[in-house]
Amino acid sequence: MMKLKLGTRDSILALWQANFIKDILESKNIEVELKPIKTKGDKILDTPLHKIGGKGLFTKELENALLSGEIDFAVHSLKDVPVEIPSGLSLVAITKREDDSDSLLSFKYKDIASLPQNAKVGTTSLRRTTQLKLMRKDIDSISLRGNVQTRLRKLESGEFDAIILASAALNRLELREKIPFITRLDFIPAMGQGALGIECRSEDSKIKPIDSKIYEVLQSLEDIDTALCCSLERSFIKGLNGGCQVPIGVHVSLHNPSNLLHFKAIMSDLECKKVIKKELSFERKDSLKSIDSIVNYFIENGAKEILEAIAKSLD
Repeated sequence: MMKLKLGTRDSILALWQANFIKDILESKNIEVELKPIKTKGDKILDTPLHKIGGKGLFTKELENALLSGEIDFAVHSLKDVPVEIPSGLSLVAITKREDDSDSLLSFKYKDIASLPQNAKVGTTSLRRTTQLKLMRKDIDSISLRGNVQTRLRKLESGEFDAIILASAALNRLELREKIPFITRLDFIPAMGQGALGIECRSEDSKIKPIDSKIYEVLQSLEDIDTALCCSLERSFIKGLNGGCQVPIGVHVSLHNPSNLLHFKAIMSDLECKKVIKKELSFERKDSLKSIDSIVNYFIENGAKEILEAIAKSLD
């Protein structure tokens, strides 16, 4: 029997995701041992994510464990995985996407329109903050850190009028019946939102190459359509030299049976005075060319200047 060590963050949601993959592999007669690892993003909870700085806030420690051979593979929320994968490692599979939307949660108010003037809304994301401001400029968006249960406790205690979470988290942790008001938001999500990324050492790693049989097993977890869409989202972010903590929403969907891909993206400065949006449909064979043209459109309309100004303001 093949035995594998799986690295994961130790939050309830991350452990759910890890156990989801563990169950699939064990159904294939592969023994999987979970190894929870705390990341920088898990340890620093009193500072907004975008102010911690750097890339890989929720992946770096797991990647170090991979490179040292402490674990065989890691399961990440794909939206947390930087577009640049470290040398010696491979993003071997992207799993089938769950609901990729964002949801507004409240114990008092049924939707954004019902929120009181200057309502306090908790979120960790600049992307969500800017899209929220585009709907209601009066809303006070406040950094909300901690695991899902911590965030819900703060909402229930009245510290916030509402909070925003990924819909996939609500579904995976079966939380919908516990919150009186949940509204699906018409936001453009983060790259890879709703999908899981499986990372391992590459077969040509100079440190400790992964066994080809293990690589093939992990690769079998990939959903081809999701992987295509998410890879294009990641290519777009990479083209702008963006990262996981910048206010960029991007989403690619595949429309069968037409085989057309539909792209939409949005970014803005922190004050929402300058907003860049693009929506486009293209054929699969034109994917890379289309993404390049969209990246150029964003650059020509000031994307680089917006990102530089944001980086400077957050120093």
